[in-house]
Amino acid sequence: MRKNLRAVKKVNAHTAHDVKLELDVRCQKLIERILGDAFPDVAFLGEEGSAGDANAPYRWVVDPIDGTVNFSHGIPHACVCIALQEMGKTSKTRLPKGQPSDPYQTVLGLIYDPFQDELWTATRTDSARLNGRVIEVSNRTRLEDAICVMGYGKNDAMIRESLPLFGKLTLRCRKLRNMGSAGLGLAYVACGRFDAYIERGVSLWDIAAGGFIIERAGGEFWHEPLGNQDGFRLIANNGHLRRKIESLAK
Repeated sequence: MRKNLRAVKKVNAHTAHDVKLELDVRCQKLIERILGDAFPDVAFLGEEGSAGDANAPYRWVVDPIDGTVNFSHGIPHACVCIALQEMGKTSKTRLPKGQPSDPYQTVLGLIYDPFQDELWTATRTDSARLNGRVIEVSNRTRLEDAICVMGYGKNDAMIRESLPLFGKLTLRCRKLRNMGSAGLGLAYVACGRFDAYIERGVSLWDIAAGGFIIERAGGEFWHEPLGNQDGFRLIANNGHLRRKIESLAK
């Protein structure tokens, strides 16, 4: 990613609000090969496709370039997200009534920002860390003191649904940001730079690693599937702000 930040990128596909790069595929194949060689029995679920036994007891969940639109424009705010999930654990995901639960739970999370050389990690048996240093979420309890970050989804309907909350949060928060990378937004919440991350319509590979790191840093990873192909609704925060954010969404 560092090598190709300012290079001309080959676009495989694009929509009004998203872009898919040839480099996304190349990065995922590289990650898949390295992890597959080291852990051949672990399945692989990635933004650019899946591999291995869908019923394997463990699976990697990978976003090879989170923040692709930033990266495609030469903006150095993007990352790699890798989570390891185990089957058979009770999922903490809140599910709509009647929807089957996801049998997987994250046990390891890793986010790497190659442009700042920052590595966030967490495991089930260790604290959340940034470049090896233990981190914690912030302790801010008022939206008026908080810096929040918000994503808007990738289609017109999601954006229109998100804009009213964007306006309300802009007026209530100290600052509201849209940085273009869910992974880094979650990582920044985990280490206290941001206080909450909000998005409607975000994919599992965008949030599995970062949400787990937030939990291990003492925060709250509230998320629920939308019941279709649009991913998850998400309010990840320091544990003090979700109810206040939800009250603005009504």
